[in-house]
Amino acid sequence: MTSFSAIPLSVLDLATVRAGMTNAEALAQTITTAKAADELGYRRFWVAEHHGMAAVASSAPAVLIGAIAAATTRIRVGSGGVMLPNHSSLVIAEQFGTLVALHGDRIDLGLGRAPGTDGLTARMLRRNVQNETADDFPQQVVELLALFGIVPPLENGVGATVVAVPGAGDAPLMWLLGSSGFSAQLAGIMGLPFVFAHHFAGTAETPRAFELYRERFTPSAVLEKPLAMVSVATVVADDAKEASRLALPHNLWAVRLRQGGRPGAVPTLAEAEAHPWTEGERAFAAERNAQQAVGSREHVRSRVSALVEATGANEVILVPQGPDLESRLRTLTELAA
Repeated sequence: MTSFSAIPLSVLDLATVRAGMTNAEALAQTITTAKAADELGYRRFWVAEHHGMAAVASSAPAVLIGAIAAATTRIRVGSGGVMLPNHSSLVIAEQFGTLVALHGDRIDLGLGRAPGTDGLTARMLRRNVQNETADDFPQQVVELLALFGIVPPLENGVGATVVAVPGAGDAPLMWLLGSSGFSAQLAGIMGLPFVFAHHFAGTAETPRAFELYRERFTPSAVLEKPLAMVSVATVVADDAKEASRLALPHNLWAVRLRQGGRPGAVPTLAEAEAHPWTEGERAFAAERNAQQAVGSREHVRSRVSALVEATGANEVILVPQGPDLESRLRTLTELAA
């Protein structure tokens, strides 16, 4: 099995808003977590774009990334990811070109093709983007590559007549995110780094996405050989029972999300413990914990190593999910030791 100590580790944070917490408090905790990850030696710290969700305050990744990069010194900072169909390629090139101009070679641009929200909110986000949909995602990625000057200008003038300032010559490292075989194959064909969202789409089929990525990989101006990362939800505690207890709030939130509608802020630990869990809900939570990395330090390290062994991922991005800042920081500290 792959040695845990040899695995490069990063952190994915959603600026989670918990019951009774303000957005300002959630964002402050994200910056505190980023500082800790920087000091602990983690490789990257990413935030994810979601909209209209009471539990997620990272709706403006570029703004938050700027704040995090300014508060840290070494760690790479980026998006996990920007939902590209919500934006014009030019705007994203300008935003992330500005971040690179300000912070140098510390910026990652992870791109997703899902809206990260409901249909109505997605239409509001795209109101000035004519008829663009997720189906246009590959073309948007090519436009970004041209705007950053990574590939030659396109026939429609993107990268020549239409330029990004900052942007051209200020390219972040671009990654494609996915939770299916489609994104894995697209990342391979385009010769870009790939991240699989195992933390919410994890099943026994996760390794297949990495196989598809490597099978379709074509060297590019960005990469000569495949570079892949896998995300995993993580809770470290003294033992399995306590870790499962600390995972209850996020599991309850996931149950509510699965049942449809807007699940609200992530519940408190007390609320999650008092919830009248049905047999089906308990089974869902147990299966979710089994697919992720929830348990003692030794179990979590073993689980992460096994996930790397199964997928062949080059890196792992942890999604710490304890019920409070203290428990999440403990998870990061225990795994960095």
